[in-house]
Amino acid sequence: MSVEGTWNLSISAPLGKIKAVVEFREQDGVLTGVAHGAGEEVPLNDVAFDGDRLTWKQAVTKPMRLNLAFDVTVDGDTLRGTSKAGRLPSSKVTGERRTAPRHQA
Repeated sequence: MSVEGTWNLSISAPLGKIKAVVEFREQDGVLTGVAHGAGEEVPLNDVAFDGDRLTWKQAVTKPMRLNLAFDVTVDGDTLRGTSKAGRLPSSKVTGERRTAPRHQA
């Protein structure tokens, strides 16, 4: 199973629901990604996919500066898990794959 593609995420944060889009790509056996949300685009760091568990870290500056750590379980075209920002409580994360990966010819 692959996690490549574009995913719509919904994060139930203490300040309310946050919508984000993440894109995962695999190249030469290395999984990379980028997140879009709140008018910014940020790279995903330490992306790892093992079995059905997907983890990554990212920094955001809006609505406030935070370093987020995601830990989700992938089931086909859906994912669910948590996002944690420092000492703040974990936030529930759900997501759906919007598009399959684009393969280059």
